[in-house]
This record gives sequence, C-alpha cells and structure tokens, in this order.
Amino acid sequence: TRGGLCWVLGRYINALAVMSVDLGSESMKIAIVKPGVPMEIVLNKESQRKTPVTVALKENERLFGDSAMGMSIKNPKIALRYFQDLLGKHIDNPQVTLYRWRFPQHELVKDERRQTVIFKLSHEMQYSPEEILGMVLNYSRGLAEEFAEQPVKDAVITVPVYFNQAERRAVLHAAQMADLKVLQLINDNTAVALNYGHRYMQLNIMFYDMGAGSTVCTIVTYQTVKTKDSGTQPQLQIRGVGFDRTLGGLEMEHRLRDYLVKLFNKQQPSKDVRQNLRAMAKLLKEANRLKTILSANADHVAQIEGLLDDMDFRAKVSRQEFEDLCSDLFQRVPGPVLQALSSAEMNLDEIDQVILVGGATRVPKVQETLLKAVGKDELGKNINADEAAAMGAVYQAAALSKAFKVKPFIVRDAAIFPIQVEFTREVEEEDKSKSLKHNKRILFQRMSPYPQRKVITFNRYTDDFEFYVNYGDLAFLSQDDLQAFGSLNLTTVRLRGVGDSFRKHSDYESKGIKAHFNMDESGVLSLDRVESVFETVVEDKPEEESTLTKLGNTISSLFGGGGPTLETGENLTETVQEEEESQTEAGKEEQGEKQDQKEGEGTVSEEQGEEKQQPSPMQDKTETVPPEAERQEEKEEGEKTDPKEKEESGKEEEMSKSPGDSTATKMEEKKPKVPKKQKLVDEISVELDVRDVLDLLEEELKSSVKKLQDLTVRDLEKEEREKSANSLEAFIFETQDKLYQEEYQFVSTEEQREEISRKLSEASNWMEEEGYRATTKELKEKLSELKKLCRSLFFRVEERRKWPDRLNALENLLNHSSIFLKGARMIPEADQIFTEVELSTLEKAINETTWKNETLAEQNKLPPTEKPTLLSKDIELKIAALDREVQYLLNKAKFAKPRPKKEKNTTKTDSGKNATAPPDSEKVIPPKEEKGEGEAHSGQASAPQKEIVMREIFDKSGKAADPPNQGITGESLVKSSMFQVLLLYLLSLTFV
Repeated sequence: TRGGLCWVLGRYINALAVMSVDLGSESMKIAIVKPGVPMEIVLNKESQRKTPVTVALKENERLFGDSAMGMSIKNPKIALRYFQDLLGKHIDNPQVTLYRWRFPQHELVKDERRQTVIFKLSHEMQYSPEEILGMVLNYSRGLAEEFAEQPVKDAVITVPVYFNQAERRAVLHAAQMADLKVLQLINDNTAVALNYGHRYMQLNIMFYDMGAGSTVCTIVTYQTVKTKDSGTQPQLQIRGVGFDRTLGGLEMEHRLRDYLVKLFNKQQPSKDVRQNLRAMAKLLKEANRLKTILSANADHVAQIEGLLDDMDFRAKVSRQEFEDLCSDLFQRVPGPVLQALSSAEMNLDEIDQVILVGGATRVPKVQETLLKAVGKDELGKNINADEAAAMGAVYQAAALSKAFKVKPFIVRDAAIFPIQVEFTREVEEEDKSKSLKHNKRILFQRMSPYPQRKVITFNRYTDDFEFYVNYGDLAFLSQDDLQAFGSLNLTTVRLRGVGDSFRKHSDYESKGIKAHFNMDESGVLSLDRVESVFETVVEDKPEEESTLTKLGNTISSLFGGGGPTLETGENLTETVQEEEESQTEAGKEEQGEKQDQKEGEGTVSEEQGEEKQQPSPMQDKTETVPPEAERQEEKEEGEKTDPKEKEESGKEEEMSKSPGDSTATKMEEKKPKVPKKQKLVDEISVELDVRDVLDLLEEELKSSVKKLQDLTVRDLEKEEREKSANSLEAFIFETQDKLYQEEYQFVSTEEQREEISRKLSEASNWMEEEGYRATTKELKEKLSELKKLCRSLFFRVEERRKWPDRLNALENLLNHSSIFLKGARMIPEADQIFTEVELSTLEKAINETTWKNETLAEQNKLPPTEKPTLLSKDIELKIAALDREVQYLLNKAKFAKPRPKKEKNTTKTDSGKNATAPPDSEKVIPPKEEKGEGEAHSGQASAPQKEIVMREIFDKSGKAADPPNQGITGESLVKSSMFQVLLLYLLSLTFV
C-alpha cells in the first residue's frame, strides 16, 4: 500500500507539488504529492526507489547517487559519505574522531571561527558538511521536479530524533543553501508513526528502527480525540524514545571488512591491503553485499577480482562467523528498548505490538535478540521498512501545504532533551548580608510536547541583566552519548533597556519582565521577544446616557431587566507553574500575573496535567502557551512593537453560565464593580550569544549559496554540452545509414548523396579530433549546418510518405461531400432548411478540390529529385476547408426545427358538446427510409439492404428520386427530408 492513511482528498488551491526527503545515513528516499498523484516515491535516473547519499567532487564535475558510489571505488578521496554525523559538531567531538577512523581517506580541517569541520579535497575545493548536504538536497529536488514535471519548492525533511538544536539548525542552513523552503523538520520516527497511522485505534505501538548509522526505539500511542472544530480525529503521541547513535548496519559492515582484511593478508603475507585506499573501499563494498546475503543464507563466498596488484581475493564466510564478529553489537540491541520504556514510564505489558523499521533489522540475529528482549510472540513486519518515513513525511508535507486538503491527523511530537533557563540574582540573607543565588528554571521538560510556546516572567529585576538557556538534566544519556552530544550551553541572553523602562513607567505597577520562547514544528527553540509589562488601575468614567437610552432602560427595568452587567477581568486566565516553582510564593504573585498570561487560555488544564508541580523555593515563574495561541501571540507581537504605550481592555469571560446559575448570578451582581486595569508593554532589546555551535554569518551563508549555485550552473552547462555532442554524433550515424536506404536514394542523385556523405565524414573526423574541446555553441552550430545540408532530401522523403494518406482522405471527403450536396438539394423548396448561399458555398468548395488532379498531374511530370509541387500541407488545408463547410451544414440539419403547417379541422357535435377530431382521410404515412435509419444507426444492415435504400433515394440516372407525398403532412415531409440528408451522408461513409 501507499501508506494507508496517506491519501489526498483532491481539492487543490494551487497546482504546486510538495516533496519529502528521508535523509538516511546511507541512502535517501524522496516522495512527492502533486495534483493528480496522491503520493508517490520518486524514481532516480537509474529508476531506483532509493538513492545513495554520496557526493563525488571532481575538479570540474559533481556526481551524485549511484554514479558517486562508483567513484567511491575508483577514487575514494573525492567521494563523501555518511557526513550527516558531522553536522553541528565541533572538530574535537568524538563523532568526528570516529568518522576519521572509518574514512581515513578524507582530510578534515577546522573552521577557525565556528570550530567545526571542513572537508578539504584540495586547496581550492573545501566544503563544510552543511554545503555537502545542501548539494544533496538540491539534487533531490531536481529528481522530484523531473518526476513531477513541475517546479518543487516546499519540502519536509526527516532528521534523527536525537538531533539537538545545533544539528537541526545545520540542516536548516543546508536547505537554505539549496534554496529549499522547509515546511518542517520531522523526526524520522514520527514520520514512520504517521505513515502507520491509518491503522490507528487504542493501541500502544513500539517502532524499532535500526538503520545504517543508528538505532532508535519509539513508543507511540494511537487514539481518537475530540476537538472543538472538527469533531473526533485520530491522534498519535510520542510517549517514549530510546536511541543508540552508533549501533547500525555500517558498524557491522566495518567489522566484516576488517575480518576480510585479515583473511586477505593471511593469504598474501607479503602484502598489506590496509595501505591501499581503493582496495579497502572494495572490501567495504563487498562486506555490505556479504551482510545482506548472510541474512538469508548460512554462508557465502566473498570474492573480489583484482583486489590488490591484480591479485584476486576469495574467502568463505559463514553467518556464525559474522554473528561472532558483531556479538557485542547484538548485546546493545535491547538498550534503546529499555530507554524508551523508561522515558514513557511504561512496561512491556502495555505494548501491543513491536514493529520493525530500517534495513539493518533484516539481520536475523537482531530480530532474535529483540524478540527475546520484548517478550512478544512475534515482531511486526507489516510496514515498508525502507519507505515508511518518506511516505509519512510527504503526508505531513501535504497537510502543511496550502495546495492540498488532507484527512486531519493530530501529531504530538516530543522533545527528548530538557531545556532550562538559568540566571543569577542577588538575595538578602537572614543576617541582612547579600549574596548571589544561582537559579534554574525548567523551560521544556523531557518528553514535553511541541510545537509549544513558553513565557518566563522575571519579577525581581529592575535593571539590565542576563540569563542563560541551557540543556537540562541529561543523566539518562550514557557517557559516550553525552560526549557526542556536544555543548550543554545553548545561548546567553543579554537584556538592554530594562532600567529605562522602569524609570519611564515609575507610576505603574510592574508585572515583571516576560521572555517569550517558542519551540516550532521542527523542534528548534527560539526567543521571540522580551517585554517589560506594567499595570495600573484607571477610573471608569461612565458616558452620559441619552434621553432615548434612559427611556429604554426604564422600560426594561419594569420587566425585570436592565440590571448591572457583571464585569470580568483577566483574573480568570490560569497560569501554568513549572516544575521547580514554589507553590506558596507562586500563589502570592499569581493574582497579578494571571492578568498577563493571556496566551495560556484554551489548553491550560491539558498542559498542567502533563507537567507535574513540585515544590521548590522560586520567585519567578514560567507560563505555558499552547500551540493554539500562536496566532494570538503573533497578533500581540505586532501590536507591541509600537513604542507608544497601548491599552489592553479586560477580556470577556469564556465560561458560559448554565440556566441553574441564575441565583449565583444575582448575588454576583450585588458585588462592587471590578476596577478597570490598563496594561502597558515595552519591548526590551535582546543580545543573543550562541554557545553551542555558532550560526553562519550572513556573508558566509551568501558565499555558500553562491558557491553551490556556481556548481549547479557548471553542471547544467556540462549536461547541455553532453546533450549537444550526443545529438551531433547520433545525427551523423543516422544520416549516413539513411543514404543507403531505397526511399532516400529514389529522391536524390548520386552527386547529392556524395556531397552529404563527404560532409558527414568531415564532421565525424572533427568530432574525434577536436570534438572533446568544442564548446556547446560550436557543437550546435555544426549540427545546424548538417541539418541545413540534408533538409531538402529529408523534405522530399517526408512528403512522399505523407501523400498516400492525405490524398486518400481528400478523395473520401470529396465523395461524401458530393453525396451530401445532392441530398440537400432533394429537399422541396417549401421545406428547405439550407439557404442557396450555403449550398453554393459547399458546391464551390467541392469544385475547388479539382486542384488535386491538376497538381497531381503536374507532380508526375517532375523527376523525384526535384522539389515537389504537391505539398501535404496544401492537401491538409483543402481538407480542412471542405470539412468545415460540410460540418456546418450537418449541424444545422441536426438542430433545425420543422416548419409548422396549418391543418383543416372538422367539428362534430356529440351529446350537445363540441369536439375537434382529425379527419379520417388524413393519415400519416411514415417514410420508407425509416427502416434504413434504424439499420444505419444499429450498424447491422447488410450491404444488399443498403443498396435497396440507395435505390429508393436515387433513380438509375443518379438523380434524387421524388419523395412520396401522398397523404404526408408537412412536418413529416420535413423530417423525412432531413432524415434523407443525414442518412445519405452516413451511408456514403460505408460505400465510398
């Protein structure tokens, strides 16, 4: 299937395709949605459904996919693979060290400003991992556009769930270099779960995904939820995630490769294959093939011809030997399962099914170990292990695009790395001495859902200050994963203008400094804005009522109406307290803070249910803004950018009163009026200092974009030149072959053929000697010169090929038209449906086609080697002109209305009443041709029957016979005449 739920309802706003790219470590899968094609995997140029993520960079050429894989054997230094592990990594990261060990042929140098990695192929050719990934993404878009036959701009890209903030930003930079609009970075495990979602019900599913580079285990809960707008909808929620960054098929292949190296060195003691990069690349490729075959066979023979110095290699490897080599890897298989269960706070009994994803799960030992770890009867294999993520991602792309309407499916993804805010504040001790206190505030807990907005309020600062955004407690990571994770510090935020804001609004009550954070759909955290909020009570001056209003109120009060309206302030908005906030102190500040937490309305209770409260002495507080409030946030942001102070009126109460609350309402009406409050907001300037991996500067990003664009232009020019060279070479060989064909020899002289043959030979020699240096323009000019030389020869051959069909069509149309004209003139003048001008025009068109006989006679006098006078385009013009006239008259006959004719009526008296009846003498006689009509329409009349019909219409002289008129009404006569005309035309199509 194409992913079950992955179908598009088919309403298109714009005819624009969207794509998804499943970026695996070893290969990528591309899928598209376009008008008329709900979901489809894109085939590459080799008609394969997956494409190796490999780039080969020569001095004047780039290769991708299978072509680059072939180059990785011939020249391993220029073929770059598995570079995703280097995204967002400093050069001293253990992942970089591991990459150098696996691929020693590549030279990695340091970016001095960002401290990241750069591939150095030569002094002029140096590329960052982001630039390499940008090349791959641009290539993937080219494949998608070629497959979709239309431009593709929008994409959803999959990333590993364990990618941190720096790695996700690196992928976005790469997409920006490729000029690709990223609708979302979706975690690959979430994309798989979405693809499986068409089978949703109340289930807990565990997806175990072991790919080439890593392993991820995900626990997903499927359920149906009720929404305000759309009723009941399916939903998936990521409950738990576990991963192992280095456990995958690539590590198994390296174990096998090293084993083959030992076997070869044992067979050839005088040689060390490890010193030859090409030989090592061949062994790694053979190890990949061997791993695949051993998954289905007990043993297999590894063999490579000419592995080193023309020496062949051949060795038998069993599955048991392979499993022994990777025994420690298989012991790590249950690790991600335990991590996922721990983060989800679930046990294996709550898991309904375990489903395998990823190519490395096909290894029998992996399945055996996993089955034992989960304790299930069997493992689910009812999903496409290779394409599930691509299909789920493209469904999400269609949902996010404005061009398609898809079946709603709620996705609640989870951030697996907690993020917190840290700041230092001066506090007064009991002995009235002052000291600095370091505070930590949880911003996003582990497994917090996103997208989501959070607002942190700082209540004790009255001057400029700074705070830090860092990762939270990562104790659940192993020591190796923690080292590979990178920096735990994200950003230092410096606020400027806080003191000025307080001095400016000294008459107002401060409601704190509010920092608005947003974790978007891609899992990328950003600081939207920081605001200083103040509040004061203002007098509510009632407006003077008009006389008419007073009269209306008086009348309404007589009927029990006109009571005072209950005013509601902003105190009804709840504030979500974060994990480390003190319940007691929060209660003291909450009365004023609730007025400002406008964003928390709607899903406050849901967020509170997910984030538990724990007492801890804290003065500031964190507010949760659900995704539904995003539009409201953006609206407020636009309003608050105005430097002028703005008023914000109290919000209307959302809770509706039931009829049973009338008594309580009357009691509340007696309470004094709630004072009206005015809220003022000042924007605070922010300085951000990135602490994990520095982002690209604008100049660096522009330079990378230009570098990739120049390479793309060069590739397109090279491709265009190759097409021109192939077209020229093909024309030379095809034309040389045509000169010996009979139809070409018939219309050409010996001298003409010799001249063409000589020119073709000269062009062929030029291609062999100088063609490799020729530019695209020179190749096109050479081809144009040869085509001009052969144009007249090809024209004469083409004309003679067209003559038989064109002349036959013209002859048939002439006969049909002549018969139709005769039938039309048979109609009596009183009932004629055609004018004389129309019939004369048709007759003139028929007579003009006598040009055919004259031109054909003239053509027969000319030798075949001369330019013909009978041209197929002239015949086509004559056919079109005659057919136009006939079709006009036929359409008029079909829709012509019969002329009414007065009939004599006789009146008879019956029982003293007048009645009108038709005379007995007048009878309607159907025309004899009606039988022919039925036969003509049914197509079942035999030839003798048709000849009888023709004889009834024509006499022996060929003139139209007089239609019978005894006892026939005018209406019947007209119908009969029209019928005869149409019938004549239909019969002529058979006899002529």
